[in-house]
Amino acid sequence: MITIEAIATVTPEGKVTIQLPATIPPGNHKLVLVIDEQPVTTEKRPPFDFPTHSVGAWPDNLSLRREDMYDDWGR
Repeated sequence: MITIEAIATVTPEGKVTIQLPATIPPGNHKLVLVIDEQPVTTEKRPPFDFPTHSVGAWPDNLSLRREDMYDDWGR
């Protein structure tokens, strides 16, 4: 038995179309369909508000080249 959880759209005619994984062989299969009483509501969440810490501008002579950051042994 395989369990698949998905959100489906029901048309005004009462039809639902689903796409199954390719691992399901063709043929007749017994399905159990469970529908919540209330439709799913999609709330728009605000964007993440990550904290910031300003340390000022980078020095003019700052080099981020690999050769300047690591020694001959890669440290």
